[in-house]
Amino acid sequence: MRQPAAEPYWNINVARHPGILRAVPEGCGDALDVGCGDGLLARKLAGRAKHVTGIDKSPDMIACARESAAGHPQLAFVEGDFLTAGLPGAEYDFVCSVTTIHHMDFEAALVRMRELLRPGGTLVVVGLAREASVTEWAALIAAAPIVRITKVLRRARGPQGMPVADPQMSYGQVRAAARRLLPGVRYRRHVLRRYSLTWEKPAR
Repeated sequence: MRQPAAEPYWNINVARHPGILRAVPEGCGDALDVGCGDGLLARKLAGRAKHVTGIDKSPDMIACARESAAGHPQLAFVEGDFLTAGLPGAEYDFVCSVTTIHHMDFEAALVRMRELLRPGGTLVVVGLAREASVTEWAALIAAAPIVRITKVLRRARGPQGMPVADPQMSYGQVRAAARRLLPGVRYRRHVLRRYSLTWEKPAR
C-alpha cells in the first residue's frame, strides 16, 4: 500500500541536499532529479529553478511525489526508466541524482546525464559504492561511530517503500570511470558513507 506524502525528514541522503542546492547555477531554468523518490529534493530544487522534473521507476514513489507537489505547477514527475525514458536532450541547466546510479548501469547513466545537460550546465551525483581496498575499509571503520551517533541524534528515517540495492562498484572504480567520462569532474568521498561527483559541462 502506498504511504501518504511524508513531511520533511533527515537521513544520510538528505544530509547531502544542502551541497546539491548550493551547486544549482544562478538563473537555473530547468532542473532534473534522477531517482527522485518521494520528491523531497525536487521540492527543494523548486526554490532554485524555474521548472523541476523528477523521474523514478517506482510507481509508489512517483505517486507520493505527485501528491506532495500538488499545487506547485513548476514541479513535474515522470514514472519510468531513466535510461530509456523520453526526456529532452541537452535541455537541463542542472541534473542531480542521489544514491540512484548504483541501481543502473553506471556508465550508461552517467553518459545520459551528461547528454541531457545544456552546455555550461552542472551535474551533481551523490552515490554509494562498496569498500574494496584497505584504505577504504579503514575509512569505513573509522567513520562507523560517527555515522551511528549522527543517525541516532538526527532520528534518521526515510520514506517507506524506497527501493534499495547493494552497490557493485568500488569507490576507486567509480572515481576512475567518472574521470574518464567527465573530464575535470570533482570527486569527493564523504564521511557519512557517500561520494559525490560535481561536473560542469563545457560551454560551446
